[in-house]
Amino acid sequence: MYYLSRLYSFFYILSLIIFFFSTTEVRAKSFEINNIEISKPFKSDFDKNKVIDSGFEKAFLQLIYKLTKSSDYNKFESIRLNEIKSMIETFSIQEEKFINQEYFLTLGVSFNKKKIFNYLEKKNIYPTQIKKEKFLFIPIIIDEDIDNLIIFSNNPIYNRWNTDIKTYELIDYLLPSEDLEDYNLIKNNLDNIETYDFGEITKKYFLNNYIISLIFRSEDEIRVLTKINNEKNEIIKNNSFKNLDLNNDKDLIFFRNNLKNLFEDTWKKINEINTSIKLSINIKIKNDNLRKSNQFETDLLDIELVNDYSIQKFNKDFIFYEILFNGSVQNFINIMKNKNYNLNTEKKVWTIE
Repeated sequence: MYYLSRLYSFFYILSLIIFFFSTTEVRAKSFEINNIEISKPFKSDFDKNKVIDSGFEKAFLQLIYKLTKSSDYNKFESIRLNEIKSMIETFSIQEEKFINQEYFLTLGVSFNKKKIFNYLEKKNIYPTQIKKEKFLFIPIIIDEDIDNLIIFSNNPIYNRWNTDIKTYELIDYLLPSEDLEDYNLIKNNLDNIETYDFGEITKKYFLNNYIISLIFRSEDEIRVLTKINNEKNEIIKNNSFKNLDLNNDKDLIFFRNNLKNLFEDTWKKINEINTSIKLSINIKIKNDNLRKSNQFETDLLDIELVNDYSIQKFNKDFIFYEILFNGSVQNFINIMKNKNYNLNTEKKVWTIE
């Protein structure tokens, strides 16, 4: 009798879980955008709802700038407020205050991941995984007219690079310290600077990711050769600028912003999510350990390439999941292996062992 009572309790609890996570409901990770600051003069026509609405628009653009490449930014200029609101799950007022007849609001906004991805897919835009990463950045100016090398604090790009950092930037830049030994290494390799691998310098910073920009400056043109290195590959980028003076602050900022967009876009391309691929993966997990199944669901939410998942059914032994994955089978297996899951893939429905 005691056994039957325990069995009844187990299936009752399990049925509640299944009801809560019904097969039609998708648990999608939210995109959280916090610390959105808005202010408005406190006058007779003051409308707090309009201030909050402007916060929604600002939060949406900040998320979009994280998810998409700079060439796509202009595609969002005409989005309607109601469309933005339809993709919001929740929001919170993190702080509000009045100072000298001015209203200040700090907002946190949570966007539904699936709705955002569907919206971007309709615009034929592939989002990126939001992966913040640190890169060592070494900008080197080679003044071709006088055969001169300009690096470290003598280099205006070096001095202005980490000013005016945008909250939506995914790359965190580490600039090299001023080192006479490094300076001599670069100077001694000036003749073969385009093929020099910089390994003796980069290894000092214990970073697998680094960017080397060789900026060849002549009288009327700036030519840039950039090597973007991450753990897996090296990407070469070439671009040029006409009639820019790097000693002019306006030109310098224009140049810096263009390079930053190039680096961000390259990083986003590396981590691009092809949302047109929706690979269906069926997995079962033993239902004798509720904590384990909860952890599995939490881990699925943390995987950017998981489009969504749902519980399809359960029996006395297993809970059955269907997962929609924006990538290849092997990619999914590798991700799960990195999260310490042992997958048996011999049958149509895989098993977590």
